[in-house]
Amino acid sequence: MESTQDKIRLVSSLQRWKPWAIGAAALIIGLLLADALHGLFAEFSYHSLVEAIRSTPSRALALAVVATAVSYFALTGYDHSSLRYVGASVAYSIAAQTAFIAYALSNTIGLGVLTGGAVRMRFYSAAGVEAGLISRAIAFNALAFGLGISAVGALALLWGADAVGPAIHLPPLVLKSVALAIVIATFSLIVLCRDGRERLLFGRVRLRLPSASLALQQLFFSAIDIGATAAVLWLLLPPDSIAFPAFLGFFAIAVVLGVLSHLPGGLGVFEAIMLLALQDHVPAESLAAALVLYRLIYYVLPLLLALALLVMHELRRGAATAVSRAAISLAPLLLAAYTLVIGVMLLISGVTPATDEATDLLALHVPLPLVEASHFLGSIAGLGLLFVARGMLLRLDAAWWAGLLIGIASLLLAIPKGFAVSEMILIGCLVVALALSHSQFTRRASLLAQPFTGGWLLSVLAIVAALTGLLFFAYRDVDYTQELWWQFEFDGHAPRSLRALVAVALLALALAMRQLLRPPAARLPKVNEQELDHAARIVRTQPSADANVALLGDKHFLFSESGNAFVMFGRRGRSWVSLFDPVGPQSEWPDLVWRFLEMTRTQGGRASFYQVRPQTLPVYLDAGLRVFKLGEYASVPLADFSLKGRSRSALRQAVNRGEREGLVLEMLDADAVHARIHELRALSDAWLAEHRAAEKGFSLGSFADSYVSRMPVALVRQHERPIAFATLMTTDRKVEASVDLMRHLSDAPNGTMDFLFTKLLLHFQSQGFERFGLGMAPLSGMAEHPLAPGWHRVGRLLFAHGENFYNFQGLRAFKEKFDPDWEARYLAAPGGMAPLFVLADIAALISGGLKGVIAK
Repeated sequence: MESTQDKIRLVSSLQRWKPWAIGAAALIIGLLLADALHGLFAEFSYHSLVEAIRSTPSRALALAVVATAVSYFALTGYDHSSLRYVGASVAYSIAAQTAFIAYALSNTIGLGVLTGGAVRMRFYSAAGVEAGLISRAIAFNALAFGLGISAVGALALLWGADAVGPAIHLPPLVLKSVALAIVIATFSLIVLCRDGRERLLFGRVRLRLPSASLALQQLFFSAIDIGATAAVLWLLLPPDSIAFPAFLGFFAIAVVLGVLSHLPGGLGVFEAIMLLALQDHVPAESLAAALVLYRLIYYVLPLLLALALLVMHELRRGAATAVSRAAISLAPLLLAAYTLVIGVMLLISGVTPATDEATDLLALHVPLPLVEASHFLGSIAGLGLLFVARGMLLRLDAAWWAGLLIGIASLLLAIPKGFAVSEMILIGCLVVALALSHSQFTRRASLLAQPFTGGWLLSVLAIVAALTGLLFFAYRDVDYTQELWWQFEFDGHAPRSLRALVAVALLALALAMRQLLRPPAARLPKVNEQELDHAARIVRTQPSADANVALLGDKHFLFSESGNAFVMFGRRGRSWVSLFDPVGPQSEWPDLVWRFLEMTRTQGGRASFYQVRPQTLPVYLDAGLRVFKLGEYASVPLADFSLKGRSRSALRQAVNRGEREGLVLEMLDADAVHARIHELRALSDAWLAEHRAAEKGFSLGSFADSYVSRMPVALVRQHERPIAFATLMTTDRKVEASVDLMRHLSDAPNGTMDFLFTKLLLHFQSQGFERFGLGMAPLSGMAEHPLAPGWHRVGRLLFAHGENFYNFQGLRAFKEKFDPDWEARYLAAPGGMAPLFVLADIAALISGGLKGVIAK
């Protein structure tokens, strides 16, 4: 046992250091690429780069914009086809809007599966698509992209291998052979898709392939997308510098390596590979200029358009549909991405010289102290926006105010800093979008009080390092002496930029040190009677009966600021697990979720939410968590429940047989339970001894006098002898009733529990309740689709073959007797290996430790 726990701790520790390891790897790759590019950058200067950007023909810019539009149109086809494949019906207008926003975000800030997945989950859920279908559509998208770029890149290599081979030091024949193999494999896959049925691949992998027409359609969209994306950059190069097929081969390689780097948009890696690969074909300054323009046109411009789409939805808020509301709810994510872009833009502006024309105008119309101050403060504003962007992701009202005020200040500083008109336009777009989106930033919390993750701090460090390299590249002809610091002149760009960069670096270091030296949070106190009574009052006013398990006393509470809602959670190791959705008014749930996440991160833990409902998934997706299906919850609608008809014959017979054998259901209120608690405990102890089981906890009730006495009990007597009981969970709303503890004697007649449940359904129906909850069937309803996530495949295997560990199928079969409605339940948790650790800790919380998990 100790060995297993040691392994779990080791893997958990590795997961904790994973972001730092990725950051270190990215730094090493960056240093290697910088070393490789050092000689190349020596061939041109910053001024020649600026001149190359300015001399790019307007026609080339216009064609690049058209190619970008074609690429994004093809990307919308990805989503439409993937939805068809999983059998979801969504209007093309919704799929196109979703795909455009998802790709605009993921292309700009990276993490495409996570960011794009959150957008798709938001939009398609609003359009009525089930979460499992959305997950499969996302998986199909990823496979289609991989297949498409492989096929298109292979065709390009077949054509241009003679040009690509020498650049990457491989014989053209080898490249052509590999490319031909990929083309043949792609053609073979399409042939296998001719009838769209399930096939056994390699003798062991079952896969239901799409139809040949759908596969060809997806391949067509891939070809259009990749070809158009490559054309954006190719059109910006000097004419006749390299043939398009050869260029497409280089482009496909650079894109794949950029994706594998996990950096936002492959930033840096993509550029470095293209510069190294094309150095013999295109002048270095022309290629660098094309890469800068490519980033602006293909990445920043769509993000601006996505922001404009958001503004349109905001202006039409009065006539908003469910999809429009989903778009509006994405405001913090879009604004965070755009704020990050503006922050980087201001920082770049701070370390690069103004144009000669701007410098001459400044000398004529603006006092030198104002120029110096605006340049310095503009750089500080850029750094501030990097940190504000993360606050926007957290939907902080303080981040909205900070972003708006910094945006307005940067707008005013752009004129004395260098008559930066284009900069003013971009900042103005941010200010307008923020002004229209205040309602989406609902969380009242301090901006600096939020803990910054190691990954975020590493990203800021990487940006500062890149700025340092850019500064030395822009001013490499300047002699860096001590006197340089104190030069204040209109054309003193180098000292001005150097002072700004040092200020930015020192401020970033101060913020990082403040984060690292944060005092540890206080230990959580044990729950007290006042908190339990407060929670009980909230539970009684809301519809969910299962929330009564909060009163068990083994969980902690996080109450909302109003005191009208709470999160109940347990903690084991690094796992902080909230049980169910928050309890109380739904308007207070998002803030509670964010506060729970922040409290957990402050303590160095991993937050998760156990058994959450499909309707609430967007709340957790907005918070950056991923969702994993746990099983299905059964509830019986009571309005039309009866014992009539063939389908209810088994229940009818159970009631009749029980009554013949002298079974009687007695309902005990809380006062009666208190008076007969010893009688109930004796029955419970006998059941535990018979089953050699220990009491559970967390999500399941245990027989504690203080807990059982808070709720009514259904007692089954055979004549006068108590033989079974169940504790009942209800609220004053009379919407849902459910059971918690269920215990019976070993010699109780067969069918006693069927008798008990059937009688309870009839009782609560007569009391006017809407539904009766039968609880969850773990691992039930997992997707059988070939593109289902590995999580679902493991779940299906356990459900089918895990009877030695848990009665999965028997529990499902028992609940099926009552013909219930089934609703999915999910775990919301971080990605990677975290869900496995969380589930292990949840099992330990329920069973009282890992020993309890293994024992029973």
